[in-house]
Amino acid sequence: MQASLKILSPLKRYSMESAIAVLLAVLYAPLVLYWVDGWLNKSISIEHEYFSYALIGFPYAILATWQLRQRWHQLPARNNLFGLALLILGSISYLSPLQNLINLSLPILLSSLVLTSKGWAGLRLMGFPLLLVVLATPTDLPYLIAPYLMPLQRMISTIVGFILIQGGMTVTVDQIYILVNERIVEVAPYCAGLKMLMTSLYVALILLHWTGNLRSRTKTGMLLVGAAVISVVGNIIRNTLLTFFHGTDQTSLFDWLHAGWGGDVFSALLLLSVLMLSQGVDSAENALSIASSRYGDNDSTIF
Repeated sequence: MQASLKILSPLKRYSMESAIAVLLAVLYAPLVLYWVDGWLNKSISIEHEYFSYALIGFPYAILATWQLRQRWHQLPARNNLFGLALLILGSISYLSPLQNLINLSLPILLSSLVLTSKGWAGLRLMGFPLLLVVLATPTDLPYLIAPYLMPLQRMISTIVGFILIQGGMTVTVDQIYILVNERIVEVAPYCAGLKMLMTSLYVALILLHWTGNLRSRTKTGMLLVGAAVISVVGNIIRNTLLTFFHGTDQTSLFDWLHAGWGGDVFSALLLLSVLMLSQGVDSAENALSIASSRYGDNDSTIF
């Protein structure tokens, strides 16, 4: 009898987890499909479009969770009152008429289920997949950040103007406005590269986790800072090209890079640069380790 109970207990637990997973899929499938359709067809609001990197992040979060399944099942079942509070908050948010609260109910409910199942140990274990979901959940964060981008907009405008002047063009820069051949270009908040910056940092986080470098503060700092620099430099190049196309009345090329598939290709090249930087960080550390080892061996020989 005891042996049969030991067998049935895990089965009940797995059945409960499967039932919860199915319930979440039913509740959030329409919302997630709405997000995906908006990201792919660019039919969603401009603020929510900034979170299109979730097309990479959500599948990777599922993969990371699947890889942790054995460690998850080894954790003892623990109830958590904070998890219950989050469950109530997530349920209220899901039923709310406010779009942001409905969206945020997904990471809130996921966190509550982790806490009520395995307690704080479970939250620590699933912390990174949950972080990916939180960062990829559409909110009005870009709208809130936009007013603080003025210094970046001015910097981009100044550098773009300087580059075009070196190319022999007559350019006037006034704050965030660039005048080329009596045609004006505005480096608006959403043209300052915020979307690419968010995407680059998000992809860098995934690469850090994939390579195991997330445990290293040095590698984490190098890759995140490097990804931010790549994003800013790439956006300067993009704004320079857009200003040149607009100032020289090359409307088709402007539209191609601004709203067409040319912009997608440009973004893909920047993400490829982040990937190459990740490989470069590993190679640099390996080279330093070898050099340090050799230097240490020489020291031991001398002394």
